[in-house]
Amino acid sequence: MRKQRLNLRKQSFIQGTLILLAAGITNRMLGFIPRIVLPRIIGAEGVGLYQLGYPFFLVLVTVITGGIPLAIAKMVAEAEGEQRPDKSRRILRTGLTLSLCLGVFFTTVALISASWVSNVILTDSRVYYTFIGMTPMIGIVAVSSIYRGYFQGRQNMIPSALSSVLETVIRIFFMLWFSWLLLPKGIAYAAAGAMLGVTVGEIAGMVVLLWQYYVIVKKDNRESNSAPAQLVGSQAKGSPQQSGAGHPTILRRLLGISIPVTAGRLVGSISYLLESIITARSLAIAGIATAVATSQYGALQGMVIPLLLLPGALTSSLAVALVPSLSEAAARRDLPTIHKRMHQALRLALVTGAPFAVVMYILAVPLCDIMYGNADIAPMLRLMAPFALFLYVQAPLQAALQAMDRPGRALINTLIGAVVKIIIILALASRPEYGIYGAIIAIIVNSILVTLLHGYSVVKLISLSLRLVDIVKTGAAMIIMGAGVHYVYTAVPVADAHWIQFLFAAACGMLLYFGISLMAGLISLRDFDRLPFIKH
Repeated sequence: MRKQRLNLRKQSFIQGTLILLAAGITNRMLGFIPRIVLPRIIGAEGVGLYQLGYPFFLVLVTVITGGIPLAIAKMVAEAEGEQRPDKSRRILRTGLTLSLCLGVFFTTVALISASWVSNVILTDSRVYYTFIGMTPMIGIVAVSSIYRGYFQGRQNMIPSALSSVLETVIRIFFMLWFSWLLLPKGIAYAAAGAMLGVTVGEIAGMVVLLWQYYVIVKKDNRESNSAPAQLVGSQAKGSPQQSGAGHPTILRRLLGISIPVTAGRLVGSISYLLESIITARSLAIAGIATAVATSQYGALQGMVIPLLLLPGALTSSLAVALVPSLSEAAARRDLPTIHKRMHQALRLALVTGAPFAVVMYILAVPLCDIMYGNADIAPMLRLMAPFALFLYVQAPLQAALQAMDRPGRALINTLIGAVVKIIIILALASRPEYGIYGAIIAIIVNSILVTLLHGYSVVKLISLSLRLVDIVKTGAAMIIMGAGVHYVYTAVPVADAHWIQFLFAAACGMLLYFGISLMAGLISLRDFDRLPFIKH
C-alpha cells in the first residue's frame, strides 16, 4: 500500500515533461507581457541597462546553483528508490547548508564590487542601480533551486511547476509597477525597479516551494506512522552501509557530482557575461555611441532572443525530466530505454520547434511590430530564426551527457563554443560594416558548434543511431509550410488589422505543417493517445 501511495506522487518521464511543459509554456507566454510592455515604459535603452546587469547575476547564481540542484535530484532519486525519505531529507539539509553559505558569500561580494563593476568593467555606469537591485535574489534563488532539485529527485514536478508559474505572475506585476513608479527618477532607476520586481517574484516562488515541502513532509510522516510496524522497523534499521551514510559522505558525493556540472554551466554564464562586455566594447570600437550600443544590445538580448527561445519551453522541460529518467535507466544499464528516451526527446524538440522557426523567419516584420512596436529589429530575428533548431535540440543532448555522468564532456564542448563565439565577436562586431550583426553571427556559430559537439558525444557514448530521415522530413515540411505562410499572408487578405492577418497566416501554416508531419510519419495519432501514460 505504501508503495502505491509513493507512486501516486511520482510521474513518468512523459508525464513529468508535460507538467513542466505546461508550466514552461505558461511562463513563456506570460513572460512576453513584460517584454512587450517594458520597452514601451523604459525604452530599448532601459532594457539594455537591465540586460547589461543580468549576466553578472547569472554568473553568481550559476556558482551557487549550477550543479547542486542536479546532484540533489540524482541523490534523492536514489534514496527514494531505496524507500529512505530520511536520507532524502539529510541530502536536502546538506545541500541547503552548502547553498546558503555560498549565497551569503556571493551576495556580499556583489554588494562590495557593484560600483567597480559598473564603472570599470561595463561601458555604462548607470548599470550600478540594476546591479544593486539584483543582489537580494542571490540567496533566494539559492534556496529555491535546492528545493526544486529535491522535488525533481522524487520525480514530482508539480511543486516546481506551481512555483515557477506563481513566480512569473508576481514578477510581471511588480516588474512593470516598480519600473513605472521609478521612471520619473530616470531610466537607470526604472531599470533597477524592473530588477526589484524580479526579486519579489523570486520570493513568492520560494514561499510556494517551502509550503509544498511542508505539506509533503507531513504526508510522509503520516504514512510512516500508518505503515506496518515490520516495514517501519526494516526501513529504520537498513543496511550497515546505509545507516552509516552521514553528512560528510553526503557532502563529498554532492560536491563530486555538482562541481563538474557547475563548471560546465559556469562556462556558459561567463561566456554570456563576456559576450555582453565584449559586444559593448566592440561596438564602441566600431564607432557606435554608448547609448546606441546599449539600445542595440537590449534589442538583441531582451527582444529577439526571447522570441527565439519561446519553443525552448519544451526543450528545457525535456532536459529536466531526462536527468532522473536516464539516470535510473543507466543504473540498470538499460540501453534500449536510454535510446528510446533520447529518440523521444530529440524528435519532440525538432518537430515542435520547426514550425516556430518558420513563422519567425517568414513573418519576422509583422511579428516584431506586433510584439514590440519595432519592426527595425526584424532583420535580426530573420537571420537567427533558421538556426534556432540547433538551440532546441541542444538542451536534451546536454542533459543526456550530465545524466550519463559525462558533465566533463559537456563542459569541454561548451568551452570550445564559448571561445569561438568570443573570437568572432571581437573580429566582427568591432567592424562598422557588421556592428551588432557580428555578435549575432557569433551566437549562431556557437549554437551550431556546441549542438554538433554534444550530438557527437552522445552518439559515441551510447551508440545512438540518429534518424536522419526524420531530419529530412522535417526540413521538407518546413519549406512547404514557409511557402504556404508567405502565400496566405500576402495573397489571402482576411482583415485590415495586420495582427489578425498575422495570426491567420501563422495558424494556417501550423495546420499545414502538422498535416504534413502526420502524413510523413513524424507524428502519429497514437502519440497523442499515449502521451499522458507512457508505459515503461
